[in-house]
Order: sequence, then structure tokens, then C-alpha cells
Amino acid sequence: MNFRLFEFEDKEWLPAIIRDGMMDYLHFVLNSGNFYEPVVPLIIELVKQTRSATVIDLCSGGGGTVEQIQKNIGHKYKQQVHFVLTDKFPNLDAFKFIQKKYNGKVSYFAEPVNAVQVHPSLKGVRTIFSAFHHFDTDTAKQVISNAVHAKEGIGIFDGGNKNLFFILCISILHPIAFFLFTPFFRPFKWSRLLLTYIIPVVPLCTIWDGIASVTRLYTPQQLLDIANNVDSNNYYWQAGKKRNKFGMHITYLIGYPLLNNISKPQ
Repeated sequence: MNFRLFEFEDKEWLPAIIRDGMMDYLHFVLNSGNFYEPVVPLIIELVKQTRSATVIDLCSGGGGTVEQIQKNIGHKYKQQVHFVLTDKFPNLDAFKFIQKKYNGKVSYFAEPVNAVQVHPSLKGVRTIFSAFHHFDTDTAKQVISNAVHAKEGIGIFDGGNKNLFFILCISILHPIAFFLFTPFFRPFKWSRLLLTYIIPVVPLCTIWDGIASVTRLYTPQQLLDIANNVDSNNYYWQAGKKRNKFGMHITYLIGYPLLNNISKPQ
């Protein structure tokens, strides 16, 4: 699959009420499923290697992945990590809900943040979950280059299996999940019920974007090639795949500057 289908989420003209509805659904699914649990050690390693206690999450969407990652860190590690939610189209209702729920462990940046040019006040390790496939190769290179220029560590994590079976699962399971679970999404919104059950534009856009995402996923080697094309001689890069309990693969790339007293891992 070398072509790139469009995604509604990328379009500037998409009404915020629809985009937020899509992100609220993904928040619920990612948080409930704990899909990204296998990459928590990689995030802890990034924090350790960069000596940073802050993670700037780019392209946060509804914030569901960060919420679940923070839970995992709290249960398994003594490390104190503060997450900052950011997005080009910030879902402020979701961000405020998570910030209140986590009482200082998660906050948010209210202004739009473009991953290509992160606001200089946002200092810390950068993460991108379920979003790097949105960038074409040139833009992806700019995202990594911006992190390197700022001398920040970066972790890129994208879940999904690039095959027909996974596309079929999206086509079948997403409609069922929307029908069963939409009333339980928080914070509650009447508009979400309207745009799911009466005018099902949120499910349709989400299912299309899910299928398009599968066709746009990068392989570990492609991620490494992009990173190696950035002027980052003093950086360590590692790419690979992790498998979660559902059998879904998570492709990842992590990179961080080599500090004076830290040698490149063998």
C-alpha cells in the first residue's frame, strides 16, 4: 500500500464538534483497551536518558493514550512524570477533564501546537501516539528535525497492523463499539449522541479515518530512514515493534541526544 488516503481529521474545514466527537471515541477506546501498555518501558527509558520529568505529548487528540500511560507509570514505576497535552486542534473539554482527574500529573497547552514547529516554551521529551502516520515523509522529517533542533528526546508510537484483516476488524468492530459505548464517553455531550445515533457522521468519519490510517502506517525501517536523514549525529535512534495483548503491533521510534556521560547503547 504505497498510496495515501486522506483523513477527515486532517482537514481544516472539519467542524470541531465532529473532530472532538471522533477524538472522544478514540479516547475511550485507547484508554479502556490499554493498547499502548507495552511501550511504557520505552517512555521511562526516554525520561531516564534525557533526565527530564516532563513529557510533551503532541497530537494528543482526546488524550486517552496519555491517560492510560500515566496509569501504567503510576502502577509499575516510582518515576514521577508530568504529561502536557497538546494538539493542532486542541480538544479543551477533554484536556480539562483529564487535568482535573489527574490532579497535577497531566496538564495541557491551550493554544494550537503544530508538531513541525513546537512552541519553544514546551520543554521536555516529546511523544506522538497514533498520529505519526498523518505526516507524509517530508513533514515527518520536519517533526523529527524540530525535536533534534530543540535537543529534546522524542518517542513515536503508532498502533495497527497493515493488512486486510485489520481493516476488516475496524469496519466491523468500530460500529459496534460506537453503538454500545457512546453514552458512557466522558465528559458527556448531547451533541455526541445526536451525531452518532441520529446523524451518524462521527462513526462514519472515524471508521474511514481508521481504514486510511492502516494504509499510511510506517514500518520501523522507514522511521529509521527518516530519522537518519535528519542532521542528528549526536542522537541515538532505535526503532522496532511491540505486540500488545490484542495481537496488535505498535511500531515505534525513539531518539534522544547523547549526553556527555552517556554512551550510545550497544
